[in-house]
Amino acid sequence: MAGWRESEVRELVGRLGERATLVQFSSAFCQPCRATRRVLAEVAEMVPGVCHVEIDAEAELDLVRALRILKTPTVLVLDAQGDIVLRASGQPRKADVIAALGKAL
Repeated sequence: MAGWRESEVRELVGRLGERATLVQFSSAFCQPCRATRRVLAEVAEMVPGVCHVEIDAEAELDLVRALRILKTPTVLVLDAQGDIVLRASGQPRKADVIAALGKAL
């Protein structure tokens, strides 16, 4: 996903956290998406300057195609500049999200 500029990512996801952003692609009837939402919200609460943004994959098909999102949940960890530090498909473990944030911060 190299080549994405902060302005493009900001436009796509709405707002970036001051230090990092956890972007979650979800769909309506995705049970793992609900658990992922809880994990990412907890991590964002724990770490100052980190924002959690959830995107409805079904409503944002152009974005899903552009980023090659193949399943939900898919999580992107962005640094403060909007660069993708981690991409994970499926339900991430809290420890893995925290470790990825360590790289982003």
